[in-house]
Amino acid sequence: MRVKCVICDGIEQIADGEPLAKKLRNRPIHTFMCQACRSRIEEKTIARVATGNFVFHRSSHPVEKKF
Repeated sequence: MRVKCVICDGIEQIADGEPLAKKLRNRPIHTFMCQACRSRIEEKTIARVATGNFVFHRSSHPVEKKF
């Protein structure tokens, strides 16, 4: 299955039997992000959390209180 990254528009190939491929096929609202973009966002998020100015916005749902 060919997939396109929503950030960099890079096209990658994933196996049809993988859970991610099934999720993308069955639920079109889900999007694909390549590993390079995912790691870049992760690094920047970790850096923002380290500054102390990053605030997690949580809902009032009871499950979120455990988070």
